[in-house]
Amino acid sequence: MWRTIDAPLRTLRARPSLSSPIFSPSTVRPILSQAHHPHLLPSQPRTSFSFHRTLICFRTAAIPSLKSIPYDFDFNLGSLVVRCISSFSSSAHTLEWNDDVSCYGNNGSVEEDTKPSIPVRAYFFSTSVDLRGLVEQNKLNFIPPTSRMTNYVVFKFGDLSVSNGLGAVCLSGRDCCYMVVFQYGSIVLFNVPEHEVDGFLKIVQKHASGLLPEMRKDEYEVREKPSLNTWMQGGLDYIMLQYLNIDGIRTIGSVLGQSIALDYYVRQVDGMVAEFTDINREMETTGKFKMQRKKLFQLVGKANSNLADVILKLGLFERYDIAWKDAKYAQIWEYLRDEFELTQRFASLDFKLKFVEHNIRFLQEILQNRKSDFLEWLIIALIGAEILLSLYDIVHRSAMNL
Repeated sequence: MWRTIDAPLRTLRARPSLSSPIFSPSTVRPILSQAHHPHLLPSQPRTSFSFHRTLICFRTAAIPSLKSIPYDFDFNLGSLVVRCISSFSSSAHTLEWNDDVSCYGNNGSVEEDTKPSIPVRAYFFSTSVDLRGLVEQNKLNFIPPTSRMTNYVVFKFGDLSVSNGLGAVCLSGRDCCYMVVFQYGSIVLFNVPEHEVDGFLKIVQKHASGLLPEMRKDEYEVREKPSLNTWMQGGLDYIMLQYLNIDGIRTIGSVLGQSIALDYYVRQVDGMVAEFTDINREMETTGKFKMQRKKLFQLVGKANSNLADVILKLGLFERYDIAWKDAKYAQIWEYLRDEFELTQRFASLDFKLKFVEHNIRFLQEILQNRKSDFLEWLIIALIGAEILLSLYDIVHRSAMNL
C-alpha cells in the first residue's frame, strides 16, 4: 500500500512551489484514499502524476460510485469536488501546472467561475419624457411591464437568446443590450458600449422635454457568477448575482435612475444654498438687502418644485413592486439603496431645503417690512398734503375776508 502512494507524495514534496490553496489537505486526502482502492488508481510502481492540457472538474452528483466509498472524503453532496484526470507516464517525474482549467457542470457545458462584467450607465439630461410616444415608435423593442409601475419602460436591442430556464438574459459577451427609460428623465443602459451610447440617447431625446444644459452621468457594474453561494453579493462599484434577468434589470435600473436624478436635484438645491449664503454675507457686510421681490418668489417656486419632483416624480419613498413580490429582488433593491445612500442623500437635501425655507421666510419678512414702511410713509405724505391743503384753504379764506 505505501509503495503505491509513495510516488505521488515524493512528487508533491519535490515541488514546493505548488503550495497554492488548491493543494489543501481536503484535496490531497482523496488521492491518498484512492490508494486503498486499486480499481480507482492504476497500480504502476514508481510512477508520478503529470497534468496534461486541462484539469477537469466534476460534481459529485455526476459520480455516484464515489458515494459508496466508506472512507472520509470530506465532501458534501452538490458541492464541486475536484478530481484530477491525468495520464500516467513512466518518464514523467514532475507535476506540470501550466495549462488552463475548465470546469464542467452536470449538463456537460463549460461553467465559468465569473462571466465578463456587464456595464451599467445611468444618464439624466431632461426633466420629463413622453413614454407613450417613445413606446409607439419602438414597439418591436418594447418589453411589456410585469407590475403596476407606470413611470418607466424597458426596451431590448440585439441578440435576445436565453441560456437557461431561469429567465436569464445572458448579457455577458453578447450584443444584447437593454434600456430603461423613466418618465422623470433618467435613462439606464445595460451592456451598451461607450461608442453606442449617443445613439440610444438620441432615441429618447426626441420625446424628452425640459432638456438640461449639462447631462449627468453615473456608471456601475453587474457581474454574473452562477457558482455564487448566495443570490447576490455586493462589492466596490459593482454587484455580483447568480444570474441577471429582466426583473433584475428593472430593479437595478430603478435605483440607479433615482440616484442620478437625485444628484441633479441636490445640485440644484446646493446652488440655492450658495445664493442665499452670498446674500447673507452681503447683508453682513453692508447691512442692506437688495434682492427684488420677483427674484425671491422665483427662488420660492424653485425650492418647492424641486421638493415635489423628488417626492412625487422619483417616488423615492415608494417600495418597488417587484421588490414586494420577490425577496431576492427586495435584497437587491435594499442593498443598492444603501450603496447609493438614497435615504441619507434625501435627508441632506431636506435639511438644505429647510435652510432655504428659513432664509426665504426671513427675506420675505424683510420685504414685507420694507413694503409696510413704504405704505406708512405714503400715508404720512398724504396726511401732510391734506394738512397743507387745509392750511392753504384757511389762509386763502382769511385773505378774502380782509
